[in-house]
Parts: sequence; C-alpha cells; structure tokens
Amino acid sequence: MIEVKDLLARWGSILLSKESKVETIRSVISSVVGVNIDSEDIKISNNTVYLNIKPIYKSEILLKKDRIDSLLEEAFHKKNIPNIR
Repeated sequence: MIEVKDLLARWGSILLSKESKVETIRSVISSVVGVNIDSEDIKISNNTVYLNIKPIYKSEILLKKDRIDSLLEEAFHKKNIPNIR
C-alpha cells in the first residue's frame, strides 16, 4: 500500500518543478523585455506558456521571441522549449 507521505513527496516534486519553470520563464522574459510579470499570470499547459498580460507586452515579447527562445533553451538544457502565447 502507498503511504500518504510518499504521494505528497511525489506531488511536491511535480509542483516544485512547475514553479521553477514558471520562475525561469518569468526571469528570462523580464531580462529580455524589461517587463515584470507576476507568477500568477503565467500558466503552463501541454508545453505551452500562457501569459495573462496586456497586449502591448505580448507584442514586445513576440518581437523578441528568438532571444527569449535561445535563453530558455539554455535554462532548460533542451531543444524542446515551451511555446509562448
């Protein structure tokens, strides 16, 4: 039988990894674009990043998407980086 502490440990690592991904994405966008985004405004689903921010900031992010993608590749150490929307 699986104990509750084992389940909580497994869920904790999943949540921490998701929180670290959000924090990495937030810091990369902030460094490239100069816009501070709250962690609550960033959602990750099916390898896609959804930003709940003003359209003018989204446009700026899309203009600098190549630079953001390259920094995210370095941060995540893989080629399959999340798509930003």
